[in-house]
Amino acid sequence: MDTLDASQSGTFKIGGEIAIHRLGFGAMRITRDGIWGEPRDRAEVIRTLKRLPEIGVNFVDTADSYGPDVSENLIREALHPYKGMLVATKAGLERPGPNNWVPNGRPDYLVRELHKSLKQLGVEQIGLWQLHRIDPGVPSKEQFEAIRSLLQQGLIRHAGLSEVSVAEIEAASRIFKVATVQNRYNLVDRGSEAVLDYCEKHNIGFIPWFPLAAGDLTKPGSLLNDLAAKHRATPSQIALAWVLKRSSVLLPIPGTSKVKHLEENVAAASITLSDDEFVALDQAGKKQAEH
Repeated sequence: MDTLDASQSGTFKIGGEIAIHRLGFGAMRITRDGIWGEPRDRAEVIRTLKRLPEIGVNFVDTADSYGPDVSENLIREALHPYKGMLVATKAGLERPGPNNWVPNGRPDYLVRELHKSLKQLGVEQIGLWQLHRIDPGVPSKEQFEAIRSLLQQGLIRHAGLSEVSVAEIEAASRIFKVATVQNRYNLVDRGSEAVLDYCEKHNIGFIPWFPLAAGDLTKPGSLLNDLAAKHRATPSQIALAWVLKRSSVLLPIPGTSKVKHLEENVAAASITLSDDEFVALDQAGKKQAEH
């Protein structure tokens, strides 16, 4: 029996209907450096992806821009037909080169990329499709109306946004139902607290990217290190356990290209922080965020 089980992180229903285990997998890092090109160790990446369903991970987050296109193709090779698994993808960022991200929210571009993702993932409908960035150069209403059209056509089942404010979520919600929000959030990066509170209130899934970060809290003798020793865990596992305890709508997606690191991340689902430990970490994280 496998003791690693992402289901220990609890469940959440995307859009109120697609049940997933809250601890998911982010598929950005399965590409090469700069999120550009094929991975250095392709065989290990395929092994890592194939390990996901074996340890209860049934939510995978990717984007057309990861590679570009590389991540989606690897996911199809390793996991298609995705039995019992939700593969979410995104569009809205063009890739002129390594580490280069250029917003493009033109409706024709978003529609074209969606059709490409359908083909690359080998599906007729994408369960969760997210606007990677709201393009400041295109009226946001036009971007939101393009998403509504894709929902109405049944090409996507649920839609989300990335790197947005509460006001932007509200503006989008007037045009389509926002199922998820994907903002940067972790123990020491608390700039999206208001967004998280809004998501909690409206049962919107909040997908925090970069969820393992803990900054200077990982220094020797720190509270995080002490708790890691107490729980026989790594500091990053404790940071992830904190994210999972912070809110039932948080759906962290730590990513990696290695089986060993994936298993370490999923092991965090079995760590239960006490309320006192959570509060102490919360306060330490906020203090760190102020510096």
